[in-house]
Amino acid sequence: MSKVTNVSPEDSAPTPEQGTLDNQMPTLPMRTIFAMTFGCIGVNVAFTLQGSQMSRITQTIGVNPNSLGFFFLLPPLLGMIVQPLLGKYSDRTWTRWGRRIPYLLFGTPIAVIVMIMLPFTGSFGFGYGSLLALSYAAIAIALMDLFSNICLAPYRMLAGDMVNNDQKNLVWSWQQIFSYAGGILAALLPYILTMFGMSNTAAKGEVPKTVIWAYLIGAAVLLVTSFVTIFNVKEYDPKTLAKYHGIDLQKQAAKTPSLWSLVKTAPRAFWELSIVQLFSWIGIMYTWTYATGAMANNIWHTSDPASAGFQAAGNWYGVMTAFYSVAALLWGFVYAKTKPTQRKFWYSFGLFADAISIIITATTGNKWIALAAFALYGIGNFTINTLPFTLLTSSLDGQNEGAYLGLFNIAICLPQIFGSLLSFLIFPMLGNSQSMMMVIGFVAMVIGGFSVYIVHEGK
Repeated sequence: MSKVTNVSPEDSAPTPEQGTLDNQMPTLPMRTIFAMTFGCIGVNVAFTLQGSQMSRITQTIGVNPNSLGFFFLLPPLLGMIVQPLLGKYSDRTWTRWGRRIPYLLFGTPIAVIVMIMLPFTGSFGFGYGSLLALSYAAIAIALMDLFSNICLAPYRMLAGDMVNNDQKNLVWSWQQIFSYAGGILAALLPYILTMFGMSNTAAKGEVPKTVIWAYLIGAAVLLVTSFVTIFNVKEYDPKTLAKYHGIDLQKQAAKTPSLWSLVKTAPRAFWELSIVQLFSWIGIMYTWTYATGAMANNIWHTSDPASAGFQAAGNWYGVMTAFYSVAALLWGFVYAKTKPTQRKFWYSFGLFADAISIIITATTGNKWIALAAFALYGIGNFTINTLPFTLLTSSLDGQNEGAYLGLFNIAICLPQIFGSLLSFLIFPMLGNSQSMMMVIGFVAMVIGGFSVYIVHEGK
């Protein structure tokens, strides 16, 4: 994409509600905040379907629970490579549409195509548990995660580019509120479709129609909501952005730092937050991977993926995901009113809430208790998807912000890779118990909650 430096501020930037000094970020009008966060609905539809249905889909087509970790290795590996590059090059991409929006425009249609492909994994006659079926699923999962992240990244970067510190809590909260609205829809779709009479079971090795149609509806929502953001957000032109962030354009143009040099000069908070992310994302990943199987065993007393009980557990986990999304959405309104000086307290609070929900879900034999516990999981999930980025962007100077957010994505991907590899060792040691794997996630989340206090926010 070619660089453009002659776009006027009035053509590309929102009009602030109040006048500002040249070097101060403006206060954005609510219509701008709405436009730059609304598309998160569709992005989280994709992520929620992945989180709530992936274990169900893979085990339905014949994946051994001991091998589930393989399906969570490739997506974060790709994310570790693509996200930093996307951030770096979008920092230097200037077009008439901005520098972040073009990547959203590119990633959304491909993410939609992959969402349509994935649930048909068991419909092509590859054979139950066959190498071809598992390979197709692994590639589709990796691509879905990759392009969902490409869709998500511009929203995070827009917040860093355009939002002042006073509005950061508000914007990050709105991102999550819209995200959880999408999550509620995505998580409930299989359950709702079942209520309307659609079959929730299928032949051995095939994904039920309820899951297939949930993905098709989700793909349509992703496309429509993303277009709302694409066609209604006007980014700052290079001169206006440089003015608000105090960037010297001549020095910036003279030398583009490598990703390695940015890593070496990363702010202290970047590394400290990465430690917290390591433990918290292992907790999240083990919940994604093992919750359906753990509940199927503890509540429905089955481990057979083809059984009605296992598929009922998959539907119920979708309901729980919707429930935690409601809790997270409501929590977003609470957090939006908190003070910037209280961020570390609420970060730690959220991780401990998440830990409690994980241990209850892992051990209860009552589906309603598991459902209630996921209200706490919603608080924790909101926290993990909001606070690290608020603390990080508050510790950056506006230059190379996309690259740093991309590099920080490694702190999300690496724990998933580490957790996946670790699962191959731990799972057999724990007697192939999916409940005990969630207990390991609980321990990791507790450690993450305590490690928040090593973080230093600020430039």
